[in-house]
Amino acid sequence: MSEISQKGPVETAVGNGAQETFGDYISGTLTRIRSGDLGSLPIIFGLIVIAGIFGYMSDGIFFRPRNFVNLLLQMSGVASIAIGIVFVLLIAEIDLSVAFVGAVGSVVMTLLLREGETAWPWWAAVGAALFITTLIGFVQGLIITKAGVPSFVVTLAGLLAWSGVVLILTTEFSTAGTIVIQNDVIKAVANEYLPNAWGWILYAVIIGGYAIFEFWQRAVKIRQNLAVKPMQVSIIQVVALALIAGFAVYYANLDRGVPVSGIIVLVFLFFWTFVATRTRFGRYVYAVGGNPEAARRAGISVDRIRIACFMISSFMAGIGGIILASRLGSVSTNTGSGNLLLNAIAAAVIGGTSLFGGSGSVMSALLGALVIQSVDNGMGLMGWPSGVKFVINGLVLLAAVLVDAFSRRSRASSGIA
Repeated sequence: MSEISQKGPVETAVGNGAQETFGDYISGTLTRIRSGDLGSLPIIFGLIVIAGIFGYMSDGIFFRPRNFVNLLLQMSGVASIAIGIVFVLLIAEIDLSVAFVGAVGSVVMTLLLREGETAWPWWAAVGAALFITTLIGFVQGLIITKAGVPSFVVTLAGLLAWSGVVLILTTEFSTAGTIVIQNDVIKAVANEYLPNAWGWILYAVIIGGYAIFEFWQRAVKIRQNLAVKPMQVSIIQVVALALIAGFAVYYANLDRGVPVSGIIVLVFLFFWTFVATRTRFGRYVYAVGGNPEAARRAGISVDRIRIACFMISSFMAGIGGIILASRLGSVSTNTGSGNLLLNAIAAAVIGGTSLFGGSGSVMSALLGALVIQSVDNGMGLMGWPSGVKFVINGLVLLAAVLVDAFSRRSRASSGIA
């Protein structure tokens, strides 16, 4: 589980590996909350409210196991793209091209998989698609950093250009404008589920791995004379994650089981969380987002970090595009259109990643995607028209931005930020 504070990882040196007491930790947490450092609390409260409203209005359909599994499927593609968006937001930039960059990747993959003598193996087609999307991120990041063009302008141009590429590719190779995915492995990505036993095995691996990593990191910090949180907090975090994940696996197994696409998202979630919180690159990302000039004077290659973040954004857009294409079983001229871009950016922002840079976590992408897809799923169950959906999604996003702005102002006035 994530800390209440979602800022970049900062280690505080103390003598003899000392640690604060449980009472001091709780007191410090309450002080940060009163000072505006709300962390994940608004989104947790929002999820409870959303679930309560739609559970009541749908006569309990929202809480059924089948709808729970559907929700996991629906959020997989958006969560993947939002993970990449988090890195761009952390450096106080924006990427408006991700929806159509992901669409380019999925179309390229689908074309390479077409039956015939020239058909590529699925792994090669996926690799080529992700290489192209990552290259797109590199080019856009290079223009932003070296030419000094605002990311809003560059990625807006990318949105238009890559939507045109999708249209050209799909109409060139299909008179109907739709190309069906012809590979069983790719189709299984978003249409297969783990057997019940494998779901529990995966659960044991995740919880066991998290517990080992958590306490190993604690031991390392103590040996290095760094401040560590109380043992009770670490235990509570492990137990809480075990209960939440255990309930999710149990509930999914009441229906079709844990979706394979959900496992893919978790793999990337853990990987990028590790990169952001436990590596030098991750620390540099937060430093650049917090104060780029100070980061530059500290010897950090700000341009390289910014380019890398745009490459990560486009890479994860490719992953999300493949998951979404697998779920539909095809790509078409309108792949990447609709409210995909809105949902991906909203997921990152609603999850708690600041638009001002330097504050947020990769986990926020998953939490935000859960919120945005819960709202969309609930409105779908109620049969509300598209216009109402757009209005409500917009209001939810606005509320998240306002919370971020007020929280930032409160932290600044209290001396935290």
